[in-house]
Amino acid sequence: MIDMIALLFGVTLFMQAPAQQPAGQKVEVVAVTGCLKQEGTTNNWMVVNATDPVPSRAATPPPDQLPKEPVLGKNQFKLVGVSEFGLLEKKDKTVLVKGLYLKATPVSRLNITSVTVVSASCPPAK
Repeated sequence: MIDMIALLFGVTLFMQAPAQQPAGQKVEVVAVTGCLKQEGTTNNWMVVNATDPVPSRAATPPPDQLPKEPVLGKNQFKLVGVSEFGLLEKKDKTVLVKGLYLKATPVSRLNITSVTVVSASCPPAK
């Protein structure tokens, strides 16, 4: 019975997710820094004005690896797997997000592995 539930859950997720990665391509863990924003519904989170993704490890970065000042980029990413990370207390702050990079159009996604506050505010967009 549990196997059937797991199978149905997996099929449901597959049917809901748009095609991202070409078959056989490895999904890599990346890090981006940007402004954490909540869009509309409770679990719809984005990182806006984000830096380009750079290869990383999934673990929370040590303090000496955090940017010293808020960074401004031109990307945005939809965050998935958000329920474990207490994002409401990090809303409208500059954060460093690590996660699995799911390239998609029009907006790529990050399946979060860690979220670390870099600054208590977001720099103004250019």
